Amino acid sequence: MSNMKSLKKMVAIGLSTAVIGAVLAGCGGEKAADKGDANKALKGGGSNIIYIITPSHSNPFFKTEADAAAAKAKALGYEVKTVSHDDDATKQSELFENAISDKAAAIICDNAGADATVAAVKKAREAGIPTFLIDREINGSGIAISQIVANNYQGAKAIAEKFVEKMGEKGTYAELLGKESDTNAGVRSKAFHEVVDQYPDMKMVAQQTANWEQTEAYQKVETILQSNPDIKGILCGNDTMAVGAVAAVKNAGLKDIAIVGVDGSDEAAAAIKDGYMTGTALQQAALIAEMAVEQADKYLKTGSTGLDEKQLVDCIAITKDNVDKLKTFVYKE
Repeated sequence: MSNMKSLKKMVAIGLSTAVIGAVLAGCGGEKAADKGDANKALKGGGSNIIYIITPSHSNPFFKTEADAAAAKAKALGYEVKTVSHDDDATKQSELFENAISDKAAAIICDNAGADATVAAVKKAREAGIPTFLIDREINGSGIAISQIVANNYQGAKAIAEKFVEKMGEKGTYAELLGKESDTNAGVRSKAFHEVVDQYPDMKMVAQQTANWEQTEAYQKVETILQSNPDIKGILCGNDTMAVGAVAAVKNAGLKDIAIVGVDGSDEAAAAIKDGYMTGTALQQAALIAEMAVEQADKYLKTGSTGLDEKQLVDCIAITKDNVDKLKTFVYKE
């Protein structure tokens, strides 16, 4: 009788294990398959073309990264197609379709939205074309091969410290936010406030989105200054907005206002030299773009970059003390 009970117990345990295994397979089988697919090297579409897809080249930051990526790709023996999505996710999808039709070897992309870009990168992946993201991350991993971005958190904190110093740790200030769909906008604002909010005598009187745009920043700051004529500082999520803020401050006949940005543009450098900007956090756009092309080349030749998918490149705080070392988003000691 005891043998029969033992046998029944063993059968029950075996069935339970089988059921649990089936459930786990049902829950995790797809993930396991996805992981296997994610680890499978992509060969490229078959041509020798590297597509470089960025926001509008009217912004010098994006022009710099596109030019740097194109120069590096040509030096490595690739044909290049450089196009702009103008921060339009629908247009970006069409450009990815074009890259797939052209059987691109790889895609370098500064994307048009952390969520909106995921489907486009997946589609390229399904066509065997690897994507290397620069400047902006997407909300997903294991889809792109590399995501190489400036350390926005570190850079924004570094320049916020210069902002606080310039304001003497007190006074009213405003903040211009970047495009809501861009993860960098939130990261930079959070980092700004981790520094500035430590000082109880600093008070934010306005916080508005200017969508990374110079003209919109000018208009927003013009209105802010009318309501807050004694404002002492303006935090800007990028240099383009900071340059717009500078123009509004000049037009109002003011000067001694702390203005900081993030990017490291030549326009910001000029404003720092003129005393209208306190500083900027240099994102090393050319370096990041070149890194992406080099990794694409290595991946296509060996099946691996040898590096983590997500990579951070530190920013450099630029002020009047070191601005002479900056030119076209390149810092030279």
